[in-house]
Amino acid sequence: MIAKPDLWLLPDAIFDGQSLRQGAALGVAGSRSLLIDTPPPGAPVRRLKGTLTPGFLDLQVNGGGDALLNNDQSPEALSRMAAAHRRFGTVGILPTVITDAPEVLGRAVDAVIAAKGGRGLLGLHIEGPHLSTPRRGTHAAQWIRPFEPATLAHVQRLRGEGIFVKITVAPENVTPLQVRQLAATGAVVSIGHSDATAEETRTLLDAGASCFTHLFNAMSPMLNRAPGVTGACINSTAYAGIICDGIHVADEMVGLAIRARPQPGRMFLVSDAMSTVGGSDHFRLYGQDVWLKDGRLVNAEGSLAGAHVTMAEGLHRLIARVGTPPETALDMAVAAPARLLGRTELAAPENRDLADLLLLDDDWTVTGTLAAALDREPA
Repeated sequence: MIAKPDLWLLPDAIFDGQSLRQGAALGVAGSRSLLIDTPPPGAPVRRLKGTLTPGFLDLQVNGGGDALLNNDQSPEALSRMAAAHRRFGTVGILPTVITDAPEVLGRAVDAVIAAKGGRGLLGLHIEGPHLSTPRRGTHAAQWIRPFEPATLAHVQRLRGEGIFVKITVAPENVTPLQVRQLAATGAVVSIGHSDATAEETRTLLDAGASCFTHLFNAMSPMLNRAPGVTGACINSTAYAGIICDGIHVADEMVGLAIRARPQPGRMFLVSDAMSTVGGSDHFRLYGQDVWLKDGRLVNAEGSLAGAHVTMAEGLHRLIARVGTPPETALDMAVAAPARLLGRTELAAPENRDLADLLLLDDDWTVTGTLAAALDREPA
């Protein structure tokens, strides 16, 4: 039997995964949304202030709630990370394990498989260890190494369990054949932490790489006669993640990149968040302290060590500071990640738990979940 709405919600606008729709209503029954439509005559309708949108999807999350995957490879740590980000409107995260000892990656794979199906867990992002040493950023130089069969085996194991995998590699430490092998598993191969030329970068794109990791950060810059990884990314039709916190990338450069891409819908917002989001102001990484100072996470070398930002803050900055059209910004926070995941249903407000839907105010700030709004204002 098909459920019928027992209430119709009429917000100022609904982001339906493609566009902002004004005057549209969302039919709900109990704790679930059903469909977007025009309420039938006489049906109960409740008006809501603000824009309704599916919750955010973050495809680069190192930690949250004082849990950091590189320090704690357990299902419990993954759950704490997801729960911490959910408090700020991010309903799905891609946990990220960065360059480390081989056994750390192995345990992270075990934890993700054990936590399969856990609330808000979208798979695993393997960022390293096959990166460029000059562009390693906060990644430990001692663990950066050429591509090895064990990495392919880990990816194959995850994919065999039906788990989404994104793996960041650099042309300096991976061959086109190895990229083809990774892509053949169904993993998304992402280029990042690289000092390669544009030509070397395009060689990996031709081999099956389809994404770039945190555009502008930890990659060779775009110069007038040397486009580098940055220029190759912007000129490509590959997906590209970008951090919008006003620290990792200047707002002007974020806007330039969005406008310059040849195919719309291929930019997605990421937080690159560490354990301080929803947690304390410091953590240890590779045995060294990292502190939150003036909004920056800085390690002992003075390098940025991930970010202290939420997807909600990134979305607000995209619209309010960068000047990105709201539909484009919402696409970057919701729909583009869903497309890359191959899970477009996560970009739709229909057939969802009301706790996975958000309300945004006129300033594009998250006011809470739809479930919470209905609890606060019962019919």
